[in-house]
Amino acid sequence: MKFKTVTKEELELMPFDDIAYVILKEKGKKMKINEIFKIICDTLELGESAFENQIADFFTLLATEKRFIQLEKGYWDLRENHTAEIRIKDIEDELNEEEIMEEDYSDSEENDEYSETKDIDDDEADDDLKDLVIVDEEDEGNDL
Repeated sequence: MKFKTVTKEELELMPFDDIAYVILKEKGKKMKINEIFKIICDTLELGESAFENQIADFFTLLATEKRFIQLEKGYWDLRENHTAEIRIKDIEDELNEEEIMEEDYSDSEENDEYSETKDIDDDEADDDLKDLVIVDEEDEGNDL
């Protein structure tokens, strides 16, 4: 729908947020809220007093309507013009980096001389336990 092709009678039946949507869609760029509402008031011949009395309500309308987004310095635009772009290539690159980091970590563990127990001689482990004495709780009070 083109704003210029909509008749005044049709605009009078439309809510202000729908008219603002058509204006921003046709302009294709961000605009200040007072500029948008001024176009609406001028087109509907509402006058300066209507502009002053209803600009706060118009602000609230746009702020609560999910189709619009408030930008910095008082500008407004359509939310559809500011959607987050997810690039599959970036996600794949991140996943590949994580896999490389995991591989590097696992390689370092394999080369760690303390991480593997296959080098321990079973006979040496038994020798460490030869002086071990098992003491029962009943025998603790008795000195040997």
